[in-house]
Amino acid sequence: MNNKKIAFIGGGNMAQSLISGLIKANYPKDLIYVSTPHAEKVAALKEKYGINTSTSNIEIMKSADVIVLAVKPQMFKDAVAEVNQTNSDFSNKLIISVMAGITVNRIQELMGHAKEVIRVMPNTPCLIGYGMSGLFASNETTSSNIEFADSLLKSCGKTSWVKTENAINDITALSGSAPAYFFLFMECLVNKALELGFSEPEARAIVEQVAIGSSQMVINNQNKTISELRAAVTSKGGTTYEALQVFNNSNLNDIVSKALDACKARAEEMSKQF
Repeated sequence: MNNKKIAFIGGGNMAQSLISGLIKANYPKDLIYVSTPHAEKVAALKEKYGINTSTSNIEIMKSADVIVLAVKPQMFKDAVAEVNQTNSDFSNKLIISVMAGITVNRIQELMGHAKEVIRVMPNTPCLIGYGMSGLFASNETTSSNIEFADSLLKSCGKTSWVKTENAINDITALSGSAPAYFFLFMECLVNKALELGFSEPEARAIVEQVAIGSSQMVINNQNKTISELRAAVTSKGGTTYEALQVFNNSNLNDIVSKALDACKARAEEMSKQF
């Protein structure tokens, strides 16, 4: 990754996961800047990461080579409004957005003369280095900046580039929101374990280990489909078979499909709101 001056607008969890990943990858701290309007948060970020901090978006956006928009979608317009009043030119800067729903065209429209824009849909495991991020680049984005963004996101996990901007909504449903799906299933298992008489620590430890072991089996058996791995645990007429019959009779596959469709629809709706 070529070293560029990076300005993070917003210092929330996603910004911090990327900052942490950069630092672990030995990216120069003096090239990392972050702004947030809260003075106490600025002080905390500076102490925690040893990076440059500011309460002014203008100050860090003007001098940066790369601007990472890590604010809530509804805050985006206000975040760039003060900068636009200075007639700033963003045509020579790479804009990376981790905001859900805000389109490339909208970012270009609200950030004077911005051309190179990359939308990213990360997920919360980025916070621990196991993220899965979907990315889409505007037509004007150079190959070198695409490589830079890819390296940046790979500092906290894996990446998947999509060919159309609409596919970012697919990634949102498939990986951006997906940790919550897995957490919900784990929560259901814990609830049943408690009902069966296990203590909270016992139930959680069991479910955690099952989740880790199952994921690792998928990773370690690339020559087998997930369906084959599932079948290997399922003897017809056995205990696992009976449990899966309940899932299948309840149309679990259709439920999952409908849930992802609902997630995608909401992402599409958000793109029209902001």
